[in-house]
Amino acid sequence: MGIRWKLLFAFATLVVVDLSAADPLAVKKFSDWSAPVLVPHVNSEFADSGPAISRDGRSLYFQSNRPGGIGMGNFDIWVSQRASVKDSWGAPVNLGPTVNTDANEGVPAFSRDGHWMFFTSNRPTGLGALDLWVSYRRNTHNDFGWGAPMNLGPKINASFGDAGPSYFANRERDGDEKEDGDEHGDEDGGALLFFDSNRPPGGPTNTELYVSPQYSDGSFGLPAVLSELNSPCNDIRPSIRSDGLEIFFHSSRPAPGGAACAATTDLWVATRDTLSQVWNTPENLGPVINGASNDIQPYISSDGRTLYFASTRSGDQLDLFVSTRSRSKPRGDDDDDRGKKD
Repeated sequence: MGIRWKLLFAFATLVVVDLSAADPLAVKKFSDWSAPVLVPHVNSEFADSGPAISRDGRSLYFQSNRPGGIGMGNFDIWVSQRASVKDSWGAPVNLGPTVNTDANEGVPAFSRDGHWMFFTSNRPTGLGALDLWVSYRRNTHNDFGWGAPMNLGPKINASFGDAGPSYFANRERDGDEKEDGDEHGDEDGGALLFFDSNRPPGGPTNTELYVSPQYSDGSFGLPAVLSELNSPCNDIRPSIRSDGLEIFFHSSRPAPGGAACAATTDLWVATRDTLSQVWNTPENLGPVINGASNDIQPYISSDGRTLYFASTRSGDQLDLFVSTRSRSKPRGDDDDDRGKKD
């Protein structure tokens, strides 16, 4: 596989967020992020990147070109499991030939109900250089029960590189319960599909963030550029907090005080007060999270307290890292989080 494909897969993704809440939402307050650490028992001597954590925190998906895959040196999707969030990760297992091919598959992301997995692939049956695909499973606790992937079609996939899909449906419509600490309910409504693409106007030289609405019949509308989040540099892999008020991505835009596009990438975040508002100006996550190396592909957990990402800080190859934060309680709030799991 050429260097261009490796770079495209290292930096690709997509995510969807619920748009259904009607009442104003306040941005939740959290503590600062902890210093990132290597995800234990998961990384290899090869490139491990594109992480995605299940809602219950017990299945960690990622892409890797390690030996033993279907792709024979290309990227496959792997999963590591643990019995509980306090247990160690088990040895990663390849998802197998239903999902993976001898081409490249990577950067998975999930619907919040856990039934849908979206990912990126350059398999020859696609429409462009990289396409967005989706697979369904009936049993959300079966990491090897994914069905045959389906292409998201020409409204989403162009003839350029479109990075790997993800879906989040209305919580109440899915019979979902509110997240721990989520005081905001949701009303029936649509969903948004966020992803990155090097199509024009930014491409093919730059990759930008896009958003597409999902309609009631399940189809997606034409993507629109997320101008308030994009820069003249590369902006890649959005990951949305479950309430839709915080979005993470990686970018080669200059760090604060810089001018030209950076030679390496950092993790950035943008927030908003309500779902009807545009995003605030993105902010660099700072030196605790970002190093002098490439820090890429953030994925925020469903409860908003754990951030997985890939980085070259430990060597030439990409490895998986994790950072955590806690929820800051408002003054006068008598509730506490004792006994609750991350």
